[in-house]
Amino acid sequence: MTKPSGTFVLVVGPSGAGKDTLIAAAQKRLADNPDFVFPRRIVTRNAMVELEDHDSINRPTFERMRLNGDYALLWEAHGLGYILPRSIDAQLADGKTVICNVSRRVIDEARAKYPGTRVLLITADPTTRAARLAQRGRETEAEIKARLTRQPADIPQGIGVTIIDNSGALEDGVEAFLGALSAQATAGV
Repeated sequence: MTKPSGTFVLVVGPSGAGKDTLIAAAQKRLADNPDFVFPRRIVTRNAMVELEDHDSINRPTFERMRLNGDYALLWEAHGLGYILPRSIDAQLADGKTVICNVSRRVIDEARAKYPGTRVLLITADPTTRAARLAQRGRETEAEIKARLTRQPADIPQGIGVTIIDNSGALEDGVEAFLGALSAQATAGV
């Protein structure tokens, strides 16, 4: 495999911080710029079209992909399996900036595999997160409370992290996110 020369931007943050919303807005705004790529995750859950952008697979297919090594990154969280497609290898080799929503647990693996890895941590205050989680309607009030009190995995030492507070207006969050993406893409590896 050719050594990646692009920038791999891992978007992390707690549930309800607005990661998918910011990614979707950035993807729309950067649609005419081929240097930015937003690959679809593959998840063992059916997508809610208006809220999520991923491809769905069943658990046996996920396990088969795991066993065959048919993925770039793979992890499990919240009882679901997540996969990033191997197509990102070619995109990074082509010098693209590849942006993906991932679990903090795969940061070390991504950094080892892709030297041009950067992290954008999206945050939001608990009240905002609770409202967003309730609005998407996937969880009970008790499940939302549990998500809000869960301690996230630490971000590994030695990797630069750009933090974006997405508690305010959507457009403010989008502008901050786009600015961070631009800075990451031009930072080099």
